[in-house]
Amino acid sequence: MGGRTMSGLLSGVTLVLLVLLQSTQSVYIQYQGFQVQLESVKKLRDLERQSELSPRLQAQSLLPVPCYHSALPPDLQPVCASREAASIFKALETIAASSHCELCENAACTGCL
Repeated sequence: MGGRTMSGLLSGVTLVLLVLLQSTQSVYIQYQGFQVQLESVKKLRDLERQSELSPRLQAQSLLPVPCYHSALPPDLQPVCASREAASIFKALETIAASSHCELCENAACTGCL
């Protein structure tokens, strides 16, 4: 009987670990060779809203405003090195906003539940 109890306990622990692992997986958006977390793109929107650069400086800037923000998520920082950074950020935001990445309805989204 002890073997059966141990087997049941092990099965229960395994199930709990699988549920925890699945809930910690991130949803990713893949675009133009970049792979970024959906949560990072959501944070990107917040950073753009908190923009501290004046409109004049934004117009003169070579990089999109979020590239100057210290809170830019690490997975978005490589985008700033691209010449198309502004259009890539815009496309990522569009994908995140217009599609349901969490449900994998967009081919650019991976890691969905």
